[in-house]
Amino acid sequence: MPGAIKSSKNTVRTASGRKQTTGQKAPRPKSGAAKAGLAKDPRPPRRLRAPRYKTLRLTKRIKHPVKLPSTWRLTKSALQLIFRNWKLVLGVLVIYEILNMLLVRGLSGGTDVSQLKSALDSLFSGVVGHITSGLTIFALLVGTSTSNSGANGATAYQSLLILMVSLALVWAYRQLLAGKKIRIRDAYYQGMYPMVPVILVLLVVSIQFIPGLIGAWTYGIVTQNGIATGTLQQVLWGIFFFLLVLLSLYMICSSIFALYIATLAEMTPMRALRSARELVRFRRWTVLRKVLFLPLWLLVIGALIMLPIILLVPVAAQWIFFVLTMIGLAFGHAYMYTLYRELLREKA
Repeated sequence: MPGAIKSSKNTVRTASGRKQTTGQKAPRPKSGAAKAGLAKDPRPPRRLRAPRYKTLRLTKRIKHPVKLPSTWRLTKSALQLIFRNWKLVLGVLVIYEILNMLLVRGLSGGTDVSQLKSALDSLFSGVVGHITSGLTIFALLVGTSTSNSGANGATAYQSLLILMVSLALVWAYRQLLAGKKIRIRDAYYQGMYPMVPVILVLLVVSIQFIPGLIGAWTYGIVTQNGIATGTLQQVLWGIFFFLLVLLSLYMICSSIFALYIATLAEMTPMRALRSARELVRFRRWTVLRKVLFLPLWLLVIGALIMLPIILLVPVAAQWIFFVLTMIGLAFGHAYMYTLYRELLREKA
């Protein structure tokens, strides 16, 4: 407009002093969030958001974006960890076995395998009978490996020793994977400080075993006392027992990793349990399959090794089983700690 003086981007002032707006709209004043430079909330409106995932609630299955390594890869990594540091692992296990013989079993060795084999061979005959007797003795050795038929004090000593060697092994594995050089005594001196948090987590795990124990006790009562007489009733009680066992496994699947988290510095049991639940979130059943693979694999390998020894050299079977038990303990913690690190890596 001729004779107009421009005063802003949106208004002009004429020669007579009157203001006249142009076609461009004036900018709106910025809000407090915009002035502060805050970004807009990228989340969708609350009514369009997906329901929050909660444990033991029926929701649509959510697939975790990252796939865990296979059980064979975990087994290979655990074996490599042991073989690379076999001197340290062997030293930790030898100290445990010495204390075990002095405080729990003594020099007698416990179960007389030769006498048991003679008694079972009189009941079974043939090749199948010998294999059956060998598997029966192996099952008996496995059943008595974590319990003692003597005084209750021996059982308490054994539980304490297993806890001590477990803490020593976990501490040693953590330091070795961090690239540090340690000594055997360091594993026992410095690995014992988280004993109280680990014991408290173990109490929680023991409580989580209760549904499965109730199911086993109930199923035994109804089948032995003739309460479930028909096939259909036995099947229904069997399903009830299976569901209770599945509930226990579902809870223990996360809590077992809390035992490794509780060994960290300044870690409380409740924080360890919460962190363990986050580790297995959206992949609890996948992790459960990998956890259950460990005892099954150890039993199969142990049976394949011990069966020829029981049949051919029953005198040495008890001592060889002690050695296999120690190796199985070291491998079990290496496998579980490797799986725990994989969960941490993929969460990060």
